[in-house]
Amino acid sequence: MKKITVILILMLLSTINGVAQEINWVSLEEALELQKKSPKKIMMDVYTNWCGPCKLLDRNTFQNKDVANYVNTHYYAVKFNGEGNESFTYKDNVFSNPNYNPAKANRRNSAHQFASYLRVNAYPTIIFFDEKGDVIVPLPGYRTPPQLELYLKMFKNDEHTSIDSQEKFNAYSESFVPEFKS
Repeated sequence: MKKITVILILMLLSTINGVAQEINWVSLEEALELQKKSPKKIMMDVYTNWCGPCKLLDRNTFQNKDVANYVNTHYYAVKFNGEGNESFTYKDNVFSNPNYNPAKANRRNSAHQFASYLRVNAYPTIIFFDEKGDVIVPLPGYRTPPQLELYLKMFKNDEHTSIDSQEKFNAYSESFVPEFKS
């Protein structure tokens, strides 16, 4: 009986370890409220329902154990549909999508006012915000776990504040040694 119990426990543990890690996604309003109690930067995934690279980012990068653990520890993570119908307030401004068409929910739709405000012109785009909720930078395009790791660590450690030229960024990225596995 003990052997069966041990085998079942080992099988359960191996199954748990094989399950993709989940990022703890919250709304932007929740993240901004959480920052008041415990300041952290925000990482926002701006996606659309029809975007293939957005789905790859979800599956290959955001479900990566290393990425999920790092984001959950050091950031508030926000998912935002850049063509969705959500309404919310940011910096005393109300943002919505007045031209949203529910019949196009899973196809190209009108851009949300907040996506336009953030100057998002490609999906996916990851927007990084500082601890005060101010935009640091938009990062357009798909990123693998090691590629995203560079930005996650650079912004978390405020190393971006000393990078004021393409040459300095190139030097930083060339010297960066990723630890996240793909």
